[in-house]
Amino acid sequence: MNLFRSVLFLPADNARAVQKARGLDCDVAVLDLEDAVGPDHKAAARAAAVEAVRQGGFRPRLAVRVNAADTPWAADDLVALAETGVDLVVLPKVEKPETVADAARALGGRAALVAMIETPLALKNLWAIAEAGGRLEALMLGVNDLAATLNTASSPDREPLKPWLAAVVAAARLNGLTAIDGVFNRLDDPECLAAECAQGRLYGFDGKSLIHPNQIAAAHAAFAPSEAAIAHARAVVAAFTENPTAGVLTIDGQMTERLHLEAAQRLLASLSQRERA
Repeated sequence: MNLFRSVLFLPADNARAVQKARGLDCDVAVLDLEDAVGPDHKAAARAAAVEAVRQGGFRPRLAVRVNAADTPWAADDLVALAETGVDLVVLPKVEKPETVADAARALGGRAALVAMIETPLALKNLWAIAEAGGRLEALMLGVNDLAATLNTASSPDREPLKPWLAAVVAAARLNGLTAIDGVFNRLDDPECLAAECAQGRLYGFDGKSLIHPNQIAAAHAAFAPSEAAIAHARAVVAAFTENPTAGVLTIDGQMTERLHLEAAQRLLASLSQRERA
């Protein structure tokens, strides 16, 4: 499974930001054609994204967020990207599984896809979207648009969105997808950023969407396993290796079933991937 601890969005038409992104240590850098780009700059941003993909040289995995399917720019975005061989495409405001399938066809079936969940209709169709299959790799909760469309009040602990945090993670887990938490909007509040990253990890997300490079370290700290968790995972794997027919063992004073073995194996596999990244 690819790493999505830190998914950094940047305007595709900001040449300086794009160049800087080549050397960042985020897991994914997303060249944005949607919210970060005004209507008069869509074509220029698309051309810049295509050129950036073709030039390559990015340390992080590179993605492009296209415009929403119901906009006049979406079809041209997908056609242009299909010719680049881009590895990952983020689809905003996905409200039905057909949007995922249509994008996959337009891209020629080569790019992996991230579906953003941002509207009440997306919540209604969440399970169907998660089951779209094909090249769908992750679900991402778009907290800003969702809060706006639900008309929720601001809350430091995201109280109105908690049911949907859990629902997106559950839908992702059921379908073997990665779950990516939404953005934290403030750039001058590292304590609240850390708390929100920790909340996302508590709910089961695999990583967080970011809007500035100074948020990368907090995301990596939150979505990396602790030393205690790593040690426990190794103990679980070792115990079941020594007792391969056991259904339940007591490890570190805890009743441990084979489902915990699977979780431990996933944790250690992700750790190996982090070390290679």
